[in-house]
Amino acid sequence: MLKTLGIIRQTVIVTLCSFTLTAGELVQAQSESDPILKIGIVQRFGERPQDRLTIKAPSGSTLTLSFPSADGKSTQTIKSDRLVIEVASQQLTQPILDEKLVLSNHRSFENATASAFHWNQKGLQTEIAQPRRWQVWAKRDLYDSMLLRYLAFYTLRSQGNFTVQLDRRILPQKEIASFIVGDFRYNRDRIDISSSSGLVEVSYQKENKAEISNRPYAGTLRLQPNAHQSFTLINNVPLETYVRGVVPHEIGYNAPYAAVQAQAILARTYALASLQRFKADDYQLCADTQCQVYRGLENTTEVADRAVADTRSLVLTYNNRVIDALYSSTTGGITANYNDLWDGTARPYLQSVLDLPNRPENQRSADISDDKNLKAFLDRQEGFNEVGWRTLRWSKSGSLEELQISLKKFLRFSGDNITTFNVIKQLRVSKRSPSGRVLEMEVTTDNGKITVKKDEIIDAFDPPDSTFFRLEPIYQNNVLTGYRFIGGGLGHGVGMSQTGSYNLARLGWSSDRILNFYYTNTQLQKLRPEHYQ
Repeated sequence: MLKTLGIIRQTVIVTLCSFTLTAGELVQAQSESDPILKIGIVQRFGERPQDRLTIKAPSGSTLTLSFPSADGKSTQTIKSDRLVIEVASQQLTQPILDEKLVLSNHRSFENATASAFHWNQKGLQTEIAQPRRWQVWAKRDLYDSMLLRYLAFYTLRSQGNFTVQLDRRILPQKEIASFIVGDFRYNRDRIDISSSSGLVEVSYQKENKAEISNRPYAGTLRLQPNAHQSFTLINNVPLETYVRGVVPHEIGYNAPYAAVQAQAILARTYALASLQRFKADDYQLCADTQCQVYRGLENTTEVADRAVADTRSLVLTYNNRVIDALYSSTTGGITANYNDLWDGTARPYLQSVLDLPNRPENQRSADISDDKNLKAFLDRQEGFNEVGWRTLRWSKSGSLEELQISLKKFLRFSGDNITTFNVIKQLRVSKRSPSGRVLEMEVTTDNGKITVKKDEIIDAFDPPDSTFFRLEPIYQNNVLTGYRFIGGGLGHGVGMSQTGSYNLARLGWSSDRILNFYYTNTQLQKLRPEHYQ
């Protein structure tokens, strides 16, 4: 007969990876200014049969595992120092139809939000999900019958909405979470995990290689189903502890102190402004660059911890609400307006600013939309906050064959199975913003013209690192063979330049002055519930 392992509970404070977890960070938030966040640290567990999670208690502590009983009528609780979570297939007596009406596909949550608003204005209630790219779905609980979905699908397609899709799968079996404690195996669709020390170590093996290894997380964990027929491992963690797990991985380990403080304020503000991102999956934020990079309490630093503590509860607000605190690696010398990258409601505080430490007070930004001014700006490499960073300026080329492949891939992933072509004949920037960002790219093909807009350009064409570029055709023997993208910046370029903040901090600027430099007419305030609820 199989048996479980017995473990002795010990300790309340754990030291690991040069990090001390205090009693105030164990599980519960200490005040309204330190709410518990729900972070999806492994978002689509179980998509591959070989997915495997190993969860351990640090030495001297014990895990408490809570999950539904076999009959589903009560909660079962056991203790151990370790469990392994896998996925198992359960054959169904009747296959399941997993079908969703996908209204649009997007590179970013921001454009998905704008699209959802557009559909809502037309009378279609929606929800936003992220199976891979961001998608806008017709709200599943309203379109829960096949008849309604098909009626809406054919109606929308007949109105010219050719990217609307029916995502349809027949599932003869169901994936269930299967976890092993000692020599016992339990098949359950959810499990809650806490530790007597308030610290849990997670290892995640995916495709036969460890992508996360013994990474420590404060707070508690929950494994639960998501909207994609797989599972999400969620870290329930207080806001201030979450910020500790973001700051060093976002700003880097060599940033001057004022830049680290600015990053801490932005990380806190961004999180609170983004709590609805994964509502369809019943958690709030992810742990990668689609939100903010969060690695639990792995490789925390004394400098970052001090900056988080020194700025505790400070957030950036506009009209008494936390701002959409976007930031990027490098701007290329001028930041972008919010609507230079995304559709939807303008953010008055996310306006284009010249990324120059000595810019004149009466020249906060500039218009470099015409070709002459743009070329002169991109030819300049001195005087910017980002001088010395390789992504300040770049030049990358793509052959016509390479550009054709990436554009076809983009169209397929965007749900466009109507637009077809064989060859690209010409690329042209057809619309540009005052900040120099490309708003529209016109592609002439052998089968007509295709227009790609705003941040989707980064997905449609492999060479550019941002939408801040100009084009130069490449000829061989008077025959067009490709294009050179000559540009600047890395990322969307909206809000604070992380590399720019390094320079301003080294010039002696305070964190609040750095934030005021990048965000127009914002206020630094101590967090209150009305700022984000």
